[in-house]
Amino acid sequence: MNKILVIDVGGTNLKLLATGHTEPLKIPSGHAMTGPRMIETVLEATKDWQYETVSIGYPGPVVDGKPLRDPWNLGPGWVDLDLEKAFKKPVKVINDAAMQALGSYEGGRMLFLGLGTGLGSTLILDHTIAPMELAHLPYKKKRTFEDYVGQRGLDRLGKKKWRKAVDEVVGILKAAVVADYVVLGGGNSRNLDTLPKDARLGSNDNAFKGGFRLWEKHKVV
Repeated sequence: MNKILVIDVGGTNLKLLATGHTEPLKIPSGHAMTGPRMIETVLEATKDWQYETVSIGYPGPVVDGKPLRDPWNLGPGWVDLDLEKAFKKPVKVINDAAMQALGSYEGGRMLFLGLGTGLGSTLILDHTIAPMELAHLPYKKKRTFEDYVGQRGLDRLGKKKWRKAVDEVVGILKAAVVADYVVLGGGNSRNLDTLPKDARLGSNDNAFKGGFRLWEKHKVV
């Protein structure tokens, strides 16, 4: 069996889990965590771990398996990293919301929406993963979907109106991509008291499940 190291890169922590381990290792990240420092930190922390491949969930757009730009909440130096040379192993990089989406997938046509600081979005159709950028599409009153259901929307609207906005936005986006069901993840999903139609909550732990699944039959486009 392929032994996999999964790295979930976050603005607060790097979270690491490998095949055969049961508890993730958390390492503080923040603005001091540059790309090269991430590699150095992970290699040191996992020097006694056994793994053959690496999955990385990255907090930003990923194209052809490479970060498109540096993350907002971390240090610079992520775009031109030679990760396979650094780890001396095969590496797959995927958007972090897409990795959590993959871990939440139960077949069919699934839309994943991450309700956090912004709005992460991924569509999975018959094991094909399509990370999307729906957050900044115009919605109403010259604001975007993210302006309504992201953290700014929660702060501006208050919980009651924000919940109503989430219900409306989930319905609109589900219809737009003709999804069978919606999975809601991200830290602010816990602020929902009821769930929109055909929606269920995901778990942050599904990011690791997605990292392990990434080496199976799934395809990223």
